[in-house]
Formats: sequence, structure tokens, C-alpha cells
Amino acid sequence: MVTADGDGVVSHAGSYLLIELADRVGLTAALSREFACLQRRRRAHDPGEVLRDLAVSIADGGDCLSDLTVLHNQPDLFGEVASIPTAWRVIDALATDLDLAPVRRARAQARAHAWKHGFRPDHVTLDFDAILVTAHSDKQGAAGTYKRGFGFHPLLCSVGETDEILAGLLRPGNAGANHAGDHIRVLDAALEQLPPRAESDPPMLARADSAGATHDFLDALRERGLLYSVGFDLTEPVREAVLAVSPDTWVPAITQDGDLRDGAAVCELHDLDLSAWPTATRAICRRERPHPGAQLSFTDHDGFRFQVFITDQADTDLAALEARHRAHARVEDRIRCGKASGLRNLPFRDFAANEVWLELVLVAQDLVAWTQRLCLTGEAAHWEPKRLRYCLFHVAARLARSGRRLYLRLQRCWPWAGLLGSAFERLRALPAA
Repeated sequence: MVTADGDGVVSHAGSYLLIELADRVGLTAALSREFACLQRRRRAHDPGEVLRDLAVSIADGGDCLSDLTVLHNQPDLFGEVASIPTAWRVIDALATDLDLAPVRRARAQARAHAWKHGFRPDHVTLDFDAILVTAHSDKQGAAGTYKRGFGFHPLLCSVGETDEILAGLLRPGNAGANHAGDHIRVLDAALEQLPPRAESDPPMLARADSAGATHDFLDALRERGLLYSVGFDLTEPVREAVLAVSPDTWVPAITQDGDLRDGAAVCELHDLDLSAWPTATRAICRRERPHPGAQLSFTDHDGFRFQVFITDQADTDLAALEARHRAHARVEDRIRCGKASGLRNLPFRDFAANEVWLELVLVAQDLVAWTQRLCLTGEAAHWEPKRLRYCLFHVAARLARSGRRLYLRLQRCWPWAGLLGSAFERLRALPAA
């Protein structure tokens, strides 16, 4: 028998962890202070809470504004969540002014608190990469892409050690991947998100593919005190330098775990002229046997595939330098998770509104990253959005009142109920902002 007369049952109970985390690290309060001017009526919804709820709905799997109803229809758990028209008015107000600086300041304040209480990494590596977002209708700013699609070409910057996406720049689909000005804008926005660093902290490293190998971008990194490791195109001088390397110069490459990588080796290209690039720039080449079915890029010399990057790191361990640069591929994981969290499709017609949506996606990514590193342990600290939602965020529970207290009772036989309960305990042990 199926009846519709249940009482006290809520779904998406695990997503309340994100609500409480946003309050705990001070994100909600910071957003409320920054947007207090938008609250014109005493009984109107707090714009900061509206933005927080939108970010939580995105982290919960929402990809459009109407998905906020999942939270709105459960006031016993999530409180008085704004309606869709109210949420749209907040987004429209931000899009009209086109000033996302208050959101970014609130994110930076919350990040400083999260990093202060256990999230701060020993090293900071900034990964830059552009992605393609398909538009299925004629939206403002959408254009043809280099892959013969139609949509947008945002540029993102993430932290390789923490999985946070610090900054993003929404661009038309025909924007160049190697636009130095866009890279510098995203770089400055990302640096503003980071807490102040001590003089004893190691220098930060910026990684990018060959799109980041522009003179202006590398000069900007040098001016801001960052090291760099960026891909380098295999032009004719580079090819000649690679083929001129002596066979006994190559050293074995290593994996990310430090083990030897079969069939791969690295060397430094001393004969390549790099005088036009910043001083101390070095070129490192990696060769490997291609996997079955792969096509060689420019030469079949001895059956190897070659890849080159340039860096100004002084490390003499070439294998470690190459492995550190190859770790830039992790940015693809951040992009995949971003597309699974509201970035697969930009929902609005206006370009400015979609810029606001992109910023909310970054807030959602922050909340998920902080939740995993501060509240979860073991494999759960590295789960991707799909599994997080299935195991934790979308779990059902029962609300019960006893002794003037409200209890959220998770299902006893749910395999991950203990994990979610422990996450709430760790969160509440975290000092509040």
C-alpha cells in the first residue's frame, strides 16, 4: 500500500550539512553583510541566505533556478527558503550592478576561516584551464567554439591540493584559450581569494597547458612572486632540440607515487633558445611509448611520443619536475565535478546573470571541498559529486521533537548513516567564525 499521509519525513537531509557548514565558517554572515543594502523590507528574505541556499541547491545537484524548490518545500529542515521569484530578484540585482566583488569578499573571508582550522595546505599550486559549456539556445554571449560547438568558454583557476576553484571568468565560446589578459584577470581574482601568506611559506606554483605559455602571463606570474610550469608547443626549433638530445641524457620518469614509470623518460633541453622568456626559464621534455591505437604527434623517431613544458623552478630532479607538471591533469577532475554541479549548462538568457550563476557554482564547489576535508574521512574525502549525493546528501531522515529539542534521525540500516553522523559531529567541533 502506498499512501501520502507520512509525517516528519524529510529528504536530502545530508544537504543540511552544507547549510550548517556555510554558517559555521562565516560564509552566510559575510554574504548577509555584503548584501544588506538589497534587503529593503524588514520581512524580506536575507539576500545572503538566498545566495547560500542557491549554492547549496547547486551542490545538491541542481542545475537551474527552479531546483531551489527542493529546499523550499522542506521548511522544517531547511527553514524559510526563498521562492523562485525572490531568488531571481536577488540574482537580477547582482546582474544589473554586475559587481561580484561582495560575493568574492565573502568567499575569501570564509576560506580564511576554513584554512585556519585545518584546511590550509603546505604548498599551493594554482591550475589554470579553460572549459567548454554548450548552449542549447541562443543565449547572450554564446558563440561558436573551436570544437565546432556553440556556447561559452570559461577560464578557471583551481587549487591542486584542496580541489577548490578560486576564480572563474565567463567568456564567449570564441574566446581564445591563450588570451594572456584573461589569464591575468583570473590570476588576480584567485590571489585575492587566498589568505595572507607568511614569509616562510614556500612560493606558489602556477600550472597550465600550452595556452598559458604567453610572455605577458609569465611576466605577470614573475611580478607576483609565483613560479610557473606551463606546456610548450612543439614548434620546429623544439623538435630539433628534442631530436638532438643524446640517448644517455634521458633519465627514467616517475609516477605520482614516486615509482618508476615504464617506457617513459625525461631530460632537459639545453640547446633550445629561451632567451625571449623570463630569466631562469628551463625546457623539460618527456618521452613515452604511446598507448595502443594512439597516433604520434610529430615524429615516429624510435616510436616515442614527446611532450615539452617550460618552468622556472630550480629543482635539479627532472623526474620530480615532470611528475609535478603532469599533476596539472587533476584540473580535469575539477572541471568534471564542476559540470556535475551546475556548470554543464548556464541556465539564463542574459550573460550577466550567467556570470552570477558561475560565481554561485564556485561557492558550491567551495562548500563541497570544505565539507570533504573538514568533516569526512577516508575515501569519502575524495568522493565525486554523484556518490556524495547518493550516499550522503540525498539521504532521507525523520524529524522528531523531544525535550524541546529537534532531532534529525537518520535511517539505522543506511550504510553511510554513521559517516554522516560523524560529519555533523566534526563540523560542530569546528570553531565558529
